[in-house]
Amino acid sequence: MKDKLTIIKVGGKIVEEPDTLAALLRDFAAIDGFKLLVHGGGRSATKVALKLGLETKMIGGRRVTDRDMLDVVTMVYGGLVNKKIVAGLQAAGVNALGLTGADMNVIVSHKRLGGDVDYGWVGDVDRVDGDALAALIRSGVVPVIAPLTHDGNGNMLNTNADTMAGETAKGLAGHFDVSLVFCFEKAGVLRDENDDNSVVAKITPDVYESLRTEGVVAGGMIPKLDNAFDALSSGVKSVIITKAEALNDLSLGSHIVCQ
Repeated sequence: MKDKLTIIKVGGKIVEEPDTLAALLRDFAAIDGFKLLVHGGGRSATKVALKLGLETKMIGGRRVTDRDMLDVVTMVYGGLVNKKIVAGLQAAGVNALGLTGADMNVIVSHKRLGGDVDYGWVGDVDRVDGDALAALIRSGVVPVIAPLTHDGNGNMLNTNADTMAGETAKGLAGHFDVSLVFCFEKAGVLRDENDDNSVVAKITPDVYESLRTEGVVAGGMIPKLDNAFDALSSGVKSVIITKAEALNDLSLGSHIVCQ
């Protein structure tokens, strides 16, 4: 029987505000057993870029990452945001270690090519070293992973945090019974975005298709759910989409299931 591993992916807004960050770190520290955290940090990157006189370009909710913006996101995601989280977890008694994909070569990507839009130095994940991450976790380390990977040729790559969480979960599914939890500001996938009581509690592929057709699921929720179903099909035990405040009760939120 495999040991349980809980992977939490948390959006940038939650880790960038002192009050919500403190609450998240408290609840994350209280999770029993092995765990891992993947975080964002886009708003902080935008603020730092503005101070440096750099324009932020977003297309379809994704950041266009030229060389200058790559420097910014590397500094902010791998430095400012990541180390605040690590320091906070250490203060809570969690032996956290901040990582990017380049550290220990744990996540290798390739620069996204082709398509209608050139996003610049943006990475699509090729490989997660589940053996290396599992060894760290079993040694008592709690990885805190920033949304940055590398291509193996000396280049850092800005990489979608939801995708990184899903790929990391898949890479560790052979070592643990993995539960993947996507945390954000809402209570789950909502039928009415203005009503937190309208959570869709169970989402199967058929329900997902209906929600997309109805326009209930759109924008950034589509890749989140695509990543969820992909993770389940690759051996991840469970996927939940919920609000950060519900980490202490994972019966809440939207549970993604294959059937």
